[in-house]
Amino acid sequence: MKECNKKQLFVETKKSSVESLTLSRRKFVQMAGASLTLLSAPMTSISALANTNKTQPKIVWVVLRGALDSLHTIIPTADTEYKQLRPKLSSSFKEPLLALNKSFSLHPSLKNLYQWYQNKDFMPIVAVSSGYDRRSHFDGQDFLETGLGEIDYDNGWLARAINIKKKRALALARSTPISLRESEGVNTWYPSKLKSADEDIYQALAKLYQHDETLKSILLKGLELRGKVVESGTNKKQGKFVNLSKACAKLMSGEQGVDCAMLELGGWDTHNNQANRLDNKLTELDNGLAQLKQGLGQEWNNTVVVVATEFGRTAKENGTGGTDHGTASALFLAGGAIDGGKVEGNWPGLADHQLFEQRDLMPTTDSFAWLGTILAQHWQFNDEELNHVFPHVLAYKNKLISNP
Repeated sequence: MKECNKKQLFVETKKSSVESLTLSRRKFVQMAGASLTLLSAPMTSISALANTNKTQPKIVWVVLRGALDSLHTIIPTADTEYKQLRPKLSSSFKEPLLALNKSFSLHPSLKNLYQWYQNKDFMPIVAVSSGYDRRSHFDGQDFLETGLGEIDYDNGWLARAINIKKKRALALARSTPISLRESEGVNTWYPSKLKSADEDIYQALAKLYQHDETLKSILLKGLELRGKVVESGTNKKQGKFVNLSKACAKLMSGEQGVDCAMLELGGWDTHNNQANRLDNKLTELDNGLAQLKQGLGQEWNNTVVVVATEFGRTAKENGTGGTDHGTASALFLAGGAIDGGKVEGNWPGLADHQLFEQRDLMPTTDSFAWLGTILAQHWQFNDEELNHVFPHVLAYKNKLISNP
């Protein structure tokens, strides 16, 4: 495995006007179809959701926005400096920690992930970094999603990956995140707060377009997708992570499922009251991922879930029961395709001389190199293809996939 300190990582990774609208007959049905399916992408991409190979290996990319404190999530129980740096936080857990091995334990709120670890479906990777060298949440997230060692707001790493392999992706977000920009194979979905149209409207449209195969096909596909994700009744919490995960599973399952999807979960900027806030956030994450697994059914065996955050937090707790913006954090890999049941990465230690700038967890491996490893083993990327996605790093040789 390639090891590098924080400074080395930085060196390696640093290389309207509004148009007038003419509602032609075809434009109208596109807009109508987009409304009924709750898709914010052009209607032409609805047909891109079709994928007849239901055993195709899938990837779910989850970004935790706000900088997860990995030291309160994957707890380094064997490091004697931990309790000295965090006297209050280290004793704030309401339940016993979930032991992963002799060196690390999992936060007690992550009960499903712990069970997956036992079943070799979960693997945490400690002390990782994207190489971003500042402490801005927005820039750090943009850097992580770009994957080029610099920020490009219109060029995401996952978009480059699906372009190479001609795959189709779905972002469960109000707009296309940077990770999936610069690809025509991307669609977006998010629950609408608008009242659904009556069924007689759809029947009238079907009658109107009965002699136009193209328009009729678009309408039917839109109604099919709508039927997959719209539950009976009104759910005022549709935007909750657990519900987005449930919808994500539906849209990825079966013969019409997409190849990969992106989910987002905010609220990880825990400058104060961290213990209680992370209890809630980690429970939300754990329950959402459990809903994703349940919804995917047998597709779970072909799936890799990658959970990442923009950077970590300070090794030492602050005076308000929280932590401040830091450097290294953790990467989580889950799914039936993962060769889990182990903790990956190189632990740098928490002694004063081992910390980055004597305040943060020192990064020892590169987040993008781990992502490249996933692409190489799960989607069979060769070196040339990987270089196009992540031109500044090389994939690791660690076995991450059960049957690459």
